Amino acid sequence: MGNPEMVQDGTEKRPLHFIEQKIEADIAAGKHGGAVLTRFPPEPNGYLHIGHAKAICVSFGLAKKYGGKTNLRFDDTNPEKESTEYVDAIRKDISWLQFEWNGGEYYTSDYFSQLYDFACQLIAQGKAYVDEQSAEEMAAQKGAPGVPGTNSPFRDRSPEENLRLFNEMKEGQCQEGSRVLRAKIDMAHDNMLMRDPIIYRIKFVEHHRTGTDWVIYPMYDFAHGQSDSIENITHSLCSLEFENHRPLYNWFIQTLDIYPTEQTEFARLNLSYTIMSKRKLLRLVEEGVVDGWDDPRMPTISGLRRRGYTPESIRVFADRVGVAKRNNVIDVSLLEWSLRDDLNRRAPRVMAVLNPIKLVVLNYPEGENEWLETVNNPEDETAGNREIPFGRELWMEADDFKVEANKKWFRLAPGKVVRLKSAYIVEYVNHLTDESGNVTEVHVNYIPNSRSGQDVSGVKAKGTLHWVSQSHAIDAEVRLYDRLFNESNPEASGDFMDALNEDSLQIKPNCKIEPSLAQAGEGVVYQFTRLGYFTVDSKYSAPGALVFNRAVTLKDGWKG
Repeated sequence: MGNPEMVQDGTEKRPLHFIEQKIEADIAAGKHGGAVLTRFPPEPNGYLHIGHAKAICVSFGLAKKYGGKTNLRFDDTNPEKESTEYVDAIRKDISWLQFEWNGGEYYTSDYFSQLYDFACQLIAQGKAYVDEQSAEEMAAQKGAPGVPGTNSPFRDRSPEENLRLFNEMKEGQCQEGSRVLRAKIDMAHDNMLMRDPIIYRIKFVEHHRTGTDWVIYPMYDFAHGQSDSIENITHSLCSLEFENHRPLYNWFIQTLDIYPTEQTEFARLNLSYTIMSKRKLLRLVEEGVVDGWDDPRMPTISGLRRRGYTPESIRVFADRVGVAKRNNVIDVSLLEWSLRDDLNRRAPRVMAVLNPIKLVVLNYPEGENEWLETVNNPEDETAGNREIPFGRELWMEADDFKVEANKKWFRLAPGKVVRLKSAYIVEYVNHLTDESGNVTEVHVNYIPNSRSGQDVSGVKAKGTLHWVSQSHAIDAEVRLYDRLFNESNPEASGDFMDALNEDSLQIKPNCKIEPSLAQAGEGVVYQFTRLGYFTVDSKYSAPGALVFNRAVTLKDGWKG
């Protein structure tokens, strides 16, 4: 195992976190025969988000590190909210993050018969009973923290009667809500979850896999540990919110005397300017605030993918966040930094103009063009070069010109010279305006012996501008995405919808992009010189009608 106190992480060393320490201790002690088998148990009732991505990286990553395997198990015990759409999306997200469920793919519904048998075993042991009280009556008997509850009047039924009643539930002979099966533990327990929790309820809802075969469904707390045990999971990893569920998890396993899997909790990911509740994310979708679960402003993995995030950047982010025992809030800037750092090394550099005005090079011959060489990515020596067309008429950014500018303005203005990226130095001549006084056209002269890489002009230009040849430019729509919320904690002041950022999306039509982007493919992220990182939108872009999404700005310019 190497140094027991340190772990190699690329070129850096960091201390082992507490789960790594536990796994290494278990392996050293020969526990579970030295095997490591983890699982990722998503409920298929929504799309996975960045918090799930961290959990995926932890469960899959630890198994891989210690030569083990990971199971993908869909926790499909609530048929009202689950669908195959979500199952397919979850598979796609995990694969995109470049993880494999090499232990196999399973569903809690695979175990419905076995879980039913476990419930019957508890009944036979006198450890479970059928309760016919209303939900309100049971809640009233539950007591409160520090205040013992009171026993159900049905708590002392015989095992034989409970088995008969439970079988009637299974056979569909009871109405929804008329009966539940409860574990018989301790109504005075300090942990409220141990006060005779419900383990089965009746639901006449068709299941996405089992159809109408079942009308009773196990509760999560009952199905969770037993499914782990059935699969011989050695290290059941979950978020801290399940820490107070662990005594119940252990009670079921010990009472049933089945494979002794163990639950270990770590801090979930909380991200600033973000909500992680699937229920609240669903509200954004249903109320049309966003364009579906994969809207690039959503924290879902599909939304991040559509926006232009790379799987490598998310895995690096999860590693930097680390595994902790206490919850805290991570600044979303760290996620954005992880993407910038990754894209800076891999993204091809191209030129695009988002707010175009004409730039006319007066002393360049009309009708002539030349192809200039430019570097695809200065951070990647293997990326090579490409050629871009240059001519008399170009497009430039409106924001790169000022009629009146001070000495600190290094872009184009009267009396100023600038370099056009990978082309020539140009000097201002004049400009044209429309009836409203808006600049529509800027005229310059170029300095012929100032070509990039061959400059012998002696002229010094402090500013460099991007541009696109008018006769070669391709029209495109560009979508500028920003954070969905204005508040670091969107839920701090009540309804999170009140914290929505009204400027989270700006759509810019008629942008001008260089001709090399005509065949821009989905999944490739480009750096638009001086503007940020952009990728082709997977939903709305089409050949001849390109749509680009901004993944992230070049720098963290958030002022919130």
